[in-house]
Formats: sequence, C-alpha cells, structure tokens
Amino acid sequence: MSAIRLLVLGAVRQHGRAHGYQVRNDLEYWGAHEWSNAKPGSIYHALKQMAKQDLLLAHEVAPSTAGGPPRTEYEITDRGTQEFFTLLRSALTSYDQGTDVLSAGIGFIVDLGRAEAVALLRQRIAAIEGWRASVTEHYTPAEGPQPLGHIGEIMNMWLHSADAGAEWTRGLVARIEAGAYTFAGEGAPFVGVLADGQENPFAAGAPGRRG
Repeated sequence: MSAIRLLVLGAVRQHGRAHGYQVRNDLEYWGAHEWSNAKPGSIYHALKQMAKQDLLLAHEVAPSTAGGPPRTEYEITDRGTQEFFTLLRSALTSYDQGTDVLSAGIGFIVDLGRAEAVALLRQRIAAIEGWRASVTEHYTPAEGPQPLGHIGEIMNMWLHSADAGAEWTRGLVARIEAGAYTFAGEGAPFVGVLADGQENPFAAGAPGRRG
C-alpha cells in the first residue's frame, strides 16, 4: 500500500474541493514530504490517476487573472470516500506496513469514530503480538543475537521495533480512551489544512521553515 493515495484522498476530502497546490501545501504543512513519497510530482500524478479511476472528480475553473491555464480543482467521489476509509483502516491495523503508511493513517484517525479507532489499533497490537509469537518459535530473545552470528542482529532489530511499535500503540489507545482528541461525531474537528492563500511555514524556502 502506498501512503500517497491515502494522503491525497484525505487532503482533498478535508477541503471538500481543492486544487493540486492546496493538497501539496497541506502535505508539506504536515511534514509528509519528509516522511513519505509525497513529493510534488507524486501528488499531481496521484490526483490525475485517481480522477481517471473515479475516486476524484476533476473540475476545470476559470483561468487566472494573469492569463494562466485553467486551474483544476478536485472533489472526492462516493467511490473515493469508500477507498479512503478502506485505506485508512488498513493503515491502522496492518503491522507490516511502512511507517509512512501508519503516519498517514494517524493523520486521519479522527475521521473515524472513537470506538472504531480504538478497535482498529487493538487489532494492530494483536497482529504485532501474533507476528512476535511466530518469530520467537525460532529465535529466543533472552539468548540474544550471538548464536546466529551477526545475522541474528536482523531479527533482534525487528523484535525491538515490534515491541516499540506495540508499546506506542498501547499508549495511543490509552490516550484516546482517556478522551484525547476530537473524533467523528464529537464536535468541531481539528483544522489541519491551510486556507487558500495561507502561507505555509514549512514549505521549501519559506521563512521559519524547520531545518
């Protein structure tokens, strides 16, 4: 699964209707260009491809006053909304996805109901624990990696990563169950998008960009 599809669909959905530069600005605002493949070329390609797949509806609007070509704005379709939630649920439950996919899922987790979000994260924990149990049938963490030579360090690294991932997910579940964040149906959501024309402080070359 590629994170870019989830990121682009989610960004368009949050705006209701958005052009490519708005989507790019949002993803840079979230830092997605640092932790995923959400680079400008990938974003515009994803928008065009998903419009062809009926996940997005493309609208051509009036040319700019400077005489430029018509700007294309995108709106998510019913099929696109279904795809968005399918990708979101998969991103939150699959233990073997890249961190970019999980990061994208966390970015949109509040689009779900609180109870469903917790249930999906618990599925993720169970999947990690299941994977760990299968691995430790052949590898004993207490003995360390040495019996397998330096190759054992590979398994050692993956086990530590899995343990850290499970611990972090349990912490997130606890915070959500304690009332953190505003989930779907609970009130006004957190606004994580930039208004049209709003300066993005994290864009390349912008004053105050994180370094």
